[in-house]
Amino acid sequence: MNAVSQGPTWTVLLVPVLLGVLALCGAAFARVLDARADGRGISGGVLAAPLAESGRLLLQQRRAVVASDRLLARTGVVLVPVAAVLAALVVPLGDRTASDLSIGIVWFNAMEVVTWAALWMAGWGSNSVWGLLGGYRFVVQGLSYELPHMFALITVATGAGSLRVSDAVAAQESLWFVVWMPVAFVAFLLSALALSFSGPFDTATGRDIVGGVLAEYSGVDRLLLVAGRWLMLSAAAAMSVPLFLGGSGGPLLPGWLWTLVKAVAVLGLLVWVRSRTATLRMDRFAEFGWLVLIPLTLLQALVVAVVVVGMTGGM
Repeated sequence: MNAVSQGPTWTVLLVPVLLGVLALCGAAFARVLDARADGRGISGGVLAAPLAESGRLLLQQRRAVVASDRLLARTGVVLVPVAAVLAALVVPLGDRTASDLSIGIVWFNAMEVVTWAALWMAGWGSNSVWGLLGGYRFVVQGLSYELPHMFALITVATGAGSLRVSDAVAAQESLWFVVWMPVAFVAFLLSALALSFSGPFDTATGRDIVGGVLAEYSGVDRLLLVAGRWLMLSAAAAMSVPLFLGGSGGPLLPGWLWTLVKAVAVLGLLVWVRSRTATLRMDRFAEFGWLVLIPLTLLQALVVAVVVVGMTGGM
């Protein structure tokens, strides 16, 4: 496994393209799962449904509520996909990364927090009770998943002895972190679904509040929100590869291909869970997050810290 290094400047332009393709594949797979659940056959129309829906929304007229704050609302709408792309800048592809920041793990987490603000802005700015409810639901949901998510990232940083993503990859040369940090890995995957407001954590866009944050948006605005959801889910799936799955490590295949294979596999798992689980009530998720996830991730971080200190002391 080659060491990860900073790629040329033009790789920054490659990130949104690759992330968009990955998100499109995830959306297409979700349509396939929905078709199978409905007893329909898999056809080209099913696979192309995300593209067809995107085209329809591009042609659809924007809807605006009376007295809505258009600047606030559209800023929030645009920030959702932008935050996903910015988060993916620190994800290595093989032995190259668009931005090898010394605080790459913190950067990724910070972009997720931007999504909090963005979705709340989109809900508040629409001047709709449904949008406002959806925005506040996402904030409450964030308070329940963000601490376990942060502890999972802290566990990885502790094991790697660094906040740089490339150092986390290098630290897994002999043993992937998922092997001795399974709780952190599961917490990271759960938070990936939650931060992309995908099922079973999709109460921010729930049917009981007429679509929540999405209720008053149509056309390009709705397209950006939906695309941002898929981009964020894809970015989190890709980030799990350098954090837990050894980055580009693997036999026979080139490093960049191993990175893609692992990212697609994780995204496929997340999409399957998203499509096969019912929406979880906010109070149930908050209870699970605070009483189960936080203690388990803290215990996992403690175990890793003890192991690291023991190994350092023995050197």
